Amino acid sequence: MAKRKAAAPKEDAAGANPNEPFGAISDGRVNIGKSIDLKEVESILLRLANRHGLVTGATGTGKTVTLQGLAEGFSQQGVPVFCADVKGDLSGVAEEGEMKPWIEARDKAINFKQDFRASPVIFWDLFGEQGLPIRTTIDSMGPLLLSRLMDLSDAQEGVLNIAFKIADDEKLPKLVTLENLRTLLEGLAARAETLTTKYGNITKASVGSIQRSLLVLQKQGGDHFFGEPALKVDDLRKLTRDERGYISVLAADKLMESPRLYATFLLFLLSELFETLAEVGDPDKPKLVFFFDEAHLLFRDAPKALLEKVEQVVRLIRSKGVGVYFVTQNPLDIPDTVSRQLGNRIQHALRAFSPLEQKAVKAAATTFRANPAFDTEKAIMELGIGEALVSTLDEKGQPSMVQRTLVRPPNARVGPITESERDKVRAASPVNYPQKADDNEKVQARLQQWADGAADAKAADDDEKAATKTGSGRSSRSDSFSTTVGKTFVRTAMPIIMRLLESMLKSLLKRGGGGFTGFGVADTGGGGNSASKGKSKQNQPHNEESECVPFRSIPEERGILGGRKRD
Repeated sequence: MAKRKAAAPKEDAAGANPNEPFGAISDGRVNIGKSIDLKEVESILLRLANRHGLVTGATGTGKTVTLQGLAEGFSQQGVPVFCADVKGDLSGVAEEGEMKPWIEARDKAINFKQDFRASPVIFWDLFGEQGLPIRTTIDSMGPLLLSRLMDLSDAQEGVLNIAFKIADDEKLPKLVTLENLRTLLEGLAARAETLTTKYGNITKASVGSIQRSLLVLQKQGGDHFFGEPALKVDDLRKLTRDERGYISVLAADKLMESPRLYATFLLFLLSELFETLAEVGDPDKPKLVFFFDEAHLLFRDAPKALLEKVEQVVRLIRSKGVGVYFVTQNPLDIPDTVSRQLGNRIQHALRAFSPLEQKAVKAAATTFRANPAFDTEKAIMELGIGEALVSTLDEKGQPSMVQRTLVRPPNARVGPITESERDKVRAASPVNYPQKADDNEKVQARLQQWADGAADAKAADDDEKAATKTGSGRSSRSDSFSTTVGKTFVRTAMPIIMRLLESMLKSLLKRGGGGFTGFGVADTGGGGNSASKGKSKQNQPHNEESECVPFRSIPEERGILGGRKRD
């Protein structure tokens, strides 16, 4: 009897024999690692990489190494990458790796074919110290992100929106620096009385608060960030001659001292990519992959209006060929409206010592397609360093069954590079930006002229009012008796009349119902809730700044987050 031939080893999702050595990339894929049962190579399908992703896990569980491996893989596949180096250890991607005991052990465990190599890197730095300086203009950032950056109140945000609207209407030069914005606000305060009837209430208290916030922003390094030449987003999408994608690494260790500036800057970059890049639909591979590390800083205490814009950008930027990957410790850091759009997920270990942490573990477990081989919730707490639960989109665009995965080591150095090594990489950069910003004197002179003109007009108006008051003073004495009697009558009679009217309205309401819930308070159909809101507003102490209603509409000529569209 002839012997039955042994069945051929089953090919994994990447189309490769799981018993054969595998590398950082395979045909149309970026490899993450191998399942713990060594049966499948876990990977991200390139054509679905713009469906975004999420990398989460507690501190010290291997998120940075995973991020570095993904960045290297995308680069090898010809996809440019942008990422922030929060701790300083991601800079090693620019230098060739070397064998270490833990790398050797992992290579043998998963049969990984190590190919030590450096990746092409461009270093960036908002402060211009560890990389090329990144700048933008006040006009490009727009009022919504500036309000977030300075943590403005609704009233202050409203005044800032009015300032930008007036700059557009009066065709003032493009706002470039913080000094430009301060000068615009000076002119705004001087003309507040005349502008209020057209644009809404403008109080000096709100303008003064914004000016103080600008001073704080300046001390945090805002002067380095706002200026020209501004960053060209195409410089984040460079390729080498051999068609590898450059990895743009933002030095963020110093920037993290101002968390709000860090998060707002990355969101601004996303919005610039959205406004600048053309629609490409579903390309064979992304035009850019954007890693948003420490993503909780973006969503923490963010107003609803900003969260809606973030959701909109993430949802729509996919069609521009950009994949956004959020990196954070807790999956609950990402709002549901954003999280549901993240198709590729890598979950490192979470610790559950408190009720809130246990909630995070349960939430993370429910986002995965269950695997009958193990309990997902229990596995999240048992994962070791360099292990993760992985679920990515399959060929049909559906989430794959979650797999407990041993993450492959990177091919580049794991850890920071030296200053001399960084200098060599910077010298070989394919793009260049000057350390010193361009001269802004002409723009500032024009804005100052406008502000001075407003101040002169106000001074002339004040003089005219003073002269009118002096001229009418002589006749005021003869009218003093009649005026006093009239004022006394008004003060005495009007409250009585108002109470009578209110009583009449209340009696009508009791008979007919609806219409009003109290004198001057409209009924919105919500029962007593509307009345309580009206009372709470009436009982609030008078605040000059709170009188300003936010001017929230974004003109059509501006972008999705209020910044001016590029020509």
